[in-house]
Amino acid sequence: LSWAPRPGLPPTTSAALLASGPEGEMLWLDVTHRPGQAPWVKLMGRYLLPPCKQRWHTCAAFLPQEELLVCGDRRGSVLLFPCSSSSGWAAESTSLANGGTDLVVEDSSSELELPCLLHKGALPLESPLSMLYGLHGKTGVTSVTIHRGFIYSTGRDGVYRQLRLRDQQLEVLWKHRPCKGLQWIEELRFTPDGDLLVLGFHADNFVVWSSRTSENLHCVPCGGGHRSWSYCSSPSAEVFTFIKSGDVMLYHSKGKPWEQQVLLASLHGREITCVRRLGAVDVPGHATLNVFVTGSEDTTACVLVLSEHSREAVPLARLSDHISSVRTLAFAMGPGDEGFGDEGLSALLFSAGGRAQIECYRLLCTGDTASESAVACQVIHVASHRLDEHWERKKNRHKLVKMDPETRYMSLSVVPGTSSKQLPTPWKFLAAACSDGSVRIFGLLEAARKLVLVAESFHHQRCVLKVEAFLHTRAGGERHLLCSAATDGSVAFWDITGTIADAADALHQAEGQMQPLGGCRLPAAPLLPPTKVSADLLTEPVFPALDAPLVTVMAHSCGVNSLHIRETPEGQYLVASGSDDGSIHICLLEVAPGRGEAAAGTCLQVLERVSRPCAHAAHVTGIRVLRPDLLLSASVDQRLMLWNRHQGELVPLSTTFFHVPDLAELDCWEVMEAGGEPQYYCVLCGQGLEMLCGTAPSKPPPQEAPQ
Repeated sequence: LSWAPRPGLPPTTSAALLASGPEGEMLWLDVTHRPGQAPWVKLMGRYLLPPCKQRWHTCAAFLPQEELLVCGDRRGSVLLFPCSSSSGWAAESTSLANGGTDLVVEDSSSELELPCLLHKGALPLESPLSMLYGLHGKTGVTSVTIHRGFIYSTGRDGVYRQLRLRDQQLEVLWKHRPCKGLQWIEELRFTPDGDLLVLGFHADNFVVWSSRTSENLHCVPCGGGHRSWSYCSSPSAEVFTFIKSGDVMLYHSKGKPWEQQVLLASLHGREITCVRRLGAVDVPGHATLNVFVTGSEDTTACVLVLSEHSREAVPLARLSDHISSVRTLAFAMGPGDEGFGDEGLSALLFSAGGRAQIECYRLLCTGDTASESAVACQVIHVASHRLDEHWERKKNRHKLVKMDPETRYMSLSVVPGTSSKQLPTPWKFLAAACSDGSVRIFGLLEAARKLVLVAESFHHQRCVLKVEAFLHTRAGGERHLLCSAATDGSVAFWDITGTIADAADALHQAEGQMQPLGGCRLPAAPLLPPTKVSADLLTEPVFPALDAPLVTVMAHSCGVNSLHIRETPEGQYLVASGSDDGSIHICLLEVAPGRGEAAAGTCLQVLERVSRPCAHAAHVTGIRVLRPDLLLSASVDQRLMLWNRHQGELVPLSTTFFHVPDLAELDCWEVMEAGGEPQYYCVLCGQGLEMLCGTAPSKPPPQEAPQ
């Protein structure tokens, strides 16, 4: 048995009672109570639960606008049933108001059957319109909640999920794990001030977890894991009651004044490893609101908004699908088929890091004046990929060596221009730098929610730290180029045009039904090119490997920690890099068509190389080419330096000290002011987050570098 409030009817006198019976039959009974009278009961519908060992429902909620019923069952499934087969919402309310006689409970004897159940066969037995089978595992669904048009489900698997209804079909948008160890989540409660409270059992305690502050608000030692319980709180007191060994237990405590004052709320539990700016959202009555995404060693990614006026960072959403640290982020801007409209910022977010794991999300940020942050962020989980996730499915596992679980993705870059006229494909491609010495290319089909590995190369033979993809559109065609940098200081340039085209053809022919490549490899020495795998051992499609790099430049004496590429007005490319030894290197590249036997290929020419040894006193972990003559660099020495590229030299223009220790990454963007002068903004992350802004002269005067 379970109760559910009826929309449109007073909750103090009317409610829906759902009862599960034999052979998976669930009855919907409307119960109305009037003072001094017996309850009125009316049978509204009959529903058939899917077959399972324990065939009963555990929770239910109504969707009043669509006249639908959402419920969860003991098997962990979330089901959607129609309500239109009843006499209708309005007619039913009128019947109850007029004192209809569909019900009577005049005797409390359990041997008497309700008269309305004698003719239940007159109502059809409805089957589910939509079903998410085993969504919360075999331990069951504990609650379903409707909030702002979305459906939230909880279970004893330690996560809660946000779902939406699309064409009368349930669709999972994302899932979240509130905190470590909270495996038994019972209920979600949305507070008027915008906080989300997670109620559940942690070990032998009942806890109330705040999603906003990421801390326990209340903790009641009760033994844990009670199926019958109730909780109520107010500023003056909190009450928790439960049944234990047949006894009703009551916990009551008076409210205590909140003495803790948070001076500055934290964004992550550990250091921030990466940051990317999504864009700006214009909200009437507010200053410019910048939306960022950060990744951390605490295995989460956070979508946050930062106002230039209030100078306060407010989290919008927290992504907790990673099982290890989040090392790198990448964006692909543009709308998708998420069905939320075209307003606001829309982008595909790729996050990657430890355990060779990539997660992909669709983000949609719009203005919302009713919320504290003035911005609403909708998250849809699109796809995920792990190199070893398919290893367990292999028939010949004993002949294969499992992918190294310590492999990490160090850097990501979205390949631009894959939806052009030359390559009309819905697939998006992603380049990844890996700690096992490989450069990998992935393909994403958002509609099918598939992320697959399409090519890889072990050219560097050592950890690859950075990767950057760029598009060359001159000379009457488009060429997809890739730049990668490794721990030996080398920077390699690849032409991946043929690889992308071949992969797109193979993926189109397979219609997205292939299994992802990767997860196993024949025994081989680490950091060596993989041996060809016979067809009887590996059943996935064989994708083309990356060709050898066009050019390799030894830019530094040790690892390359920062990399950025910018196209000049002349169609050339400035490639800036920073290293562990504190040096900065810039090379000017020109893309030319191939000659002779390589006429169909690409030829890269290095026109100029500029090096600045000891530009910083520590690792250079952030670098950006603002203009062809202007460079910005940041280092662990907590200095942000502006450089002028002039006559083959780098001349320092200014130095700014920032307050973030252990700098991990830098992101920059340009904003045109009212007078037409550009203003440059940068955000730095490490042991904290800091945003700076400044201007630069249109033509910096040449000057001698100080000794």
